[in-house]
Amino acid sequence: MAAVVMRLPVVRKAVGPSGPRGGEKHLVVPGDTITTDTGYMRGHGTYVVEEKLVASVAGAVERVNKLVCVTPLKTRYNGEVGDIVVGRITEVQQKRWKVETNSRLDSVLLLSSMNLPGGELRRRSAEDELAMRDYLQEGDLISAEVQSVFSDGAVSLHTRSLKYGKLGQGVLVQVSPSLVKRQKTHFHDLPCGASVILGNNGFIWIYPTPEQKDEEAGGFTTNLEPVPLSDREVISRLRNCIVALVTQKLMLFDTSILYCYEASLPHQIKDILKPEVMEEIVLETRQKLLDLEG
Repeated sequence: MAAVVMRLPVVRKAVGPSGPRGGEKHLVVPGDTITTDTGYMRGHGTYVVEEKLVASVAGAVERVNKLVCVTPLKTRYNGEVGDIVVGRITEVQQKRWKVETNSRLDSVLLLSSMNLPGGELRRRSAEDELAMRDYLQEGDLISAEVQSVFSDGAVSLHTRSLKYGKLGQGVLVQVSPSLVKRQKTHFHDLPCGASVILGNNGFIWIYPTPEQKDEEAGGFTTNLEPVPLSDREVISRLRNCIVALVTQKLMLFDTSILYCYEASLPHQIKDILKPEVMEEIVLETRQKLLDLEG
């Protein structure tokens, strides 16, 4: 029989706001009146009742001039051009792949929007169409960039840079897209010995940092060598740290993940998921981030 972990009740610590100082957002729930002024334009997440602007979703109120909208705290991924995403191939079609990216609709990766193995540049031929399943097949994970967004909200991807392509060995963590902070780069080699890809769509890929960057692979050769135990432990600890940050609703970016990893070192990997340990390490992480801002 599996061992059962019993814990005594503990007093929950008061957690301060994690938003930027002096810039707390106005949070609303469905049915809350945002404003009674008639000079505002109705944006996403709002509707008008008796000349009052009312929220239709739970989220943060954002105002751009006279346009008022509510950004949901928890939602599916809405693609924007230039976003970095991690996705899973769901279907191989003619001249394109369908990709699951945590969006309302499947994303599309065209055969013409990807690098050929070795980074070769040429027109795609009929032989390339027949060999599509040799490049990517159902179940494969890829990193890509959003090239365009269609009128129905579906996303078109591209992997024309050699830093994008098929993902090899690692761990996938799925979180809410609203918790991934937008940065200049979403590829991070952490000093603890592992790397992360923070997809804007809420898919986070954790993998061992490669010893040498293979720039001529074109993103299709996957390393199938056994991963050492030390690397697997680092990846597992990072994965549990990300779960702890998400549970405590703290934004995910390279600094917060690294601080949380350092705060978790006194604990065993499996203990990080205990509620009282989660609160302790995330509280320490939040304090470090506030000290960094100050």
